[in-house]
Amino acid sequence: MKLLLRILITAILVMGIAHIIPGIHVANFKTALIVAVVLGLLNIFIKPVLVILTLPVTILTLGLFLLVINAIIILLCANIVGGVSVDSFWTALFFSIVLSVLQSIMYKITREDN
Repeated sequence: MKLLLRILITAILVMGIAHIIPGIHVANFKTALIVAVVLGLLNIFIKPVLVILTLPVTILTLGLFLLVINAIIILLCANIVGGVSVDSFWTALFFSIVLSVLQSIMYKITREDN
């Protein structure tokens, strides 16, 4: 249930951010749901590999290179999912920062106490 809520929150955020930030285009809510699932899968399987491969650069930049990795994940997701387009790397970088911040806030609000 928690996973479905996270996917739904991410999809809503993707739709909202796409309406606010120029350069991000999402066709409809179904596409946003697919983006949420694909982003989750990419973050589980691809992102750790990229983080390990770029560890020296990440250490050298004091962790700021992780923002670049997040933007790459967004661009990769846009290439995988039809109905989604990102105009540039900088748009993807800004989108990933906004999405991460809003996800953190929303997950904190909807957190169930154990």
